Amino acid sequence: MKKAILVVSFGTSYHDTREKTIHAVEDKIKAAFEGYDFFRAFTSNMIINKLKKRDGIEIDNPIQAMDRLYEMGYEEVVIQTLHIICGHEYVKLKNQITEYKDKFKSIKFGRPLLFGIEDYKETVEAVKEVTDEMDSTVVLMGHGTDHESHSAYPAIEYYFRDMGADVYVGTVEGYPEIDSVVKRLKERDVKKVHLMPLMLVAGDHAQNDMAGDEEDSWKTVIESEGIETEVHLKGLGEIEKIQQKFVQHALEAEEV
Repeated sequence: MKKAILVVSFGTSYHDTREKTIHAVEDKIKAAFEGYDFFRAFTSNMIINKLKKRDGIEIDNPIQAMDRLYEMGYEEVVIQTLHIICGHEYVKLKNQITEYKDKFKSIKFGRPLLFGIEDYKETVEAVKEVTDEMDSTVVLMGHGTDHESHSAYPAIEYYFRDMGADVYVGTVEGYPEIDSVVKRLKERDVKKVHLMPLMLVAGDHAQNDMAGDEEDSWKTVIESEGIETEVHLKGLGEIEKIQQKFVQHALEAEEV
């Protein structure tokens, strides 16, 4: 029986961070799935189009990838998402995959990084190994969402604090916003913060919205309040224990 493993991420057009994060996770998953052929898909058509136009790199979206697997005669497919939360992108992907149920003997789908309580605990422990090396308060930038899963961000901050970490979590598109984080930093008279993405890759959001020089970047907003910043352009996908969590989720993938 022909078997395939399909790893799906939002994607990024930044080569360096893609190698350190998406490709690093993919390599770990590949190694864990001996006897499976490997395939990749991105959910962002904007990034897919940019890579094709700028670099001549062709990457499938999930529908194209599933069609390709069907046409190539694969019967068993494991799909692992590299999304962080169960937000819009995750739900859309799951719905797309479910449409192919009747075309394969088996389709299994692995959960995103933050799904169950144990996922939060293990993710915080993994990130904490990085943030514990920093000499002051840490502010993590999550993507954010208007999906009902938005509570994942306050929940993971609560977990950090429960485990003794001086960490705040904010989001680009959701709650808590940067203004909420800054308010709490000022209440504590924090003098310096370390900025790091709570995202798989250190891509556009991290490099521009977080670390850019524009007046609305997190770095600029925080520094305008007299707080020193130090930027760490390190995506979660660079952390080996996070890579292993995605491998674990792929191995535990459930039938759709």
